This record gives sequence, structure tokens and C-alpha cells, in this order.
Amino acid sequence: MNIQVEDSSGNVFKDLGLLNAEARLAKAEIASQIYDLVEKKRLTQAKVAKLLDITQPKVSCLLKGNLRGFSLERLLRFLNILGQDVKISTSPSRSGIGHMTVKPSIAAMRR
Repeated sequence: MNIQVEDSSGNVFKDLGLLNAEARLAKAEIASQIYDLVEKKRLTQAKVAKLLDITQPKVSCLLKGNLRGFSLERLLRFLNILGQDVKISTSPSRSGIGHMTVKPSIAAMRR
């Protein structure tokens, strides 16, 4: 059996050749933070639905990573509702074309 291994760019969406790979990765990372907050707070999907003013089936989609219909802005607002401050910063790009990254807080990384 011959197994081929390919190096990753660090972005699965880019590796798959999908459009808007950085935005997709940012949304996935934010959704992961939302999932972690829901677990940490031991919230039911019904409670999350009420807090975020969305339906329980939409909460289920969100927590499973099905992010169609959820804009980046909306996901950031969900973080606010769940008690998180969101900081957005910009800096000059070294390559001429800017990149998008999401950095969780130090506390969030200590899960």
C-alpha cells in the first residue's frame, strides 16, 4: 500500500480549491468558538435559539458547522450575545494582498 501525503496550507478550504477560502475559515473558527461557549455554559439548543433569536434547527446547523445563511457579521454578533468582546484590527500586508485571520482569546485557547 502506497500512501501519499500532501502538505497543507493550513486552510482546508484553500486546499480544496474553494472560493473565499479565508472567509470560510474565519467563519468556521468563529463557529467553533460559539460551539465551545455553548458547551462551557451548558446551554441547550432551545436556550441558544432564544438568546440568538434564531430557530432551534438553525442552532443545530450552526453547532454542526453548517454555516450557510450565517454571515461573518452575524456570527460575530452571536459572539457578543454570548458574552464575548470582538476586536477587529488591520495591519499592512507584507505580500500586497491582505489576509484574514481569527485569533481566539488566550482564555479561549486554554479549553
